[in-house]
Amino acid sequence: MIPDLSSIQIYVRPGATDMRKQVNGLSIITEEEMELHPGSGNLFLFCSRDRKLIKCIFWDRNGFCLWQKRLEKGKYPWPETEEQARHISQDQLKMLLDGIDFWHAHQTLCYEEIT
Repeated sequence: MIPDLSSIQIYVRPGATDMRKQVNGLSIITEEEMELHPGSGNLFLFCSRDRKLIKCIFWDRNGFCLWQKRLEKGKYPWPETEEQARHISQDQLKMLLDGIDFWHAHQTLCYEEIT
């Protein structure tokens, strides 16, 4: 099943994850380290140390789905700390899969008028 991304939350686990883990191990990380419920219907993303492999788990009505994508060339942009990212939007997920590093994009500046 392909989830409707407009109706779910997408969470990123910063730093490297042991990619030998499958659904059970990744759901334990989701619950214990990220303090989120893996069966909530939300999407959870994990990345390998070399940043060439992403795994994703998602609860679909009666069981977990596990997807992975391995790059043949290049690396995924990935946050190192919790402060950098934890929740991303559908558009940011698309940028991530396209290799766009939105974590290091220029921030919008707001200036106040001095009176």
